[in-house]
Amino acid sequence: MSEALWDRSRCSVAGTLAVVGEKWSLLVLREAFLGVRRFADFQRVLGAPRAVLTDRLNTLVEQGILRRVPYQAEGERQRHEYRLTQKGVDLHPVLVALMRWGDQYLAEDGEAALELRHRDCGEPVHQVLVCEAGHQLSGARDVRPVPRGSRA
Repeated sequence: MSEALWDRSRCSVAGTLAVVGEKWSLLVLREAFLGVRRFADFQRVLGAPRAVLTDRLNTLVEQGILRRVPYQAEGERQRHEYRLTQKGVDLHPVLVALMRWGDQYLAEDGEAALELRHRDCGEPVHQVLVCEAGHQLSGARDVRPVPRGSRA
């Protein structure tokens, strides 16, 4: 593809990284997918500085990836839980892809710390790329970038 045909100012990768590309944002999302909802639990599990965690949670809420839900423990002031929105849930394949890459290239002794299994049958989960015709792709060499609207 000719570089002149692609408007890089509208790059989806750059736009996505502007929203979730910071380390703590991705780790907050990882924990949200693992069921963490409360600020104190995020902080305990991640060890993130309070100000950094506050900033990342606020950004994820502002971007519509998490939503704040009020709760109040008996005898305490009202606080908020952070729950994934559909926009946030749609980031799951991104984190799965990052996890798979890390498992393959960074795991000590080739042992992954966590395995994803299908909730219904218990079998391991694998992520694949499939075209609209249903063909499974083996990797980047099976993909050809074309400008939006082109069938070239």
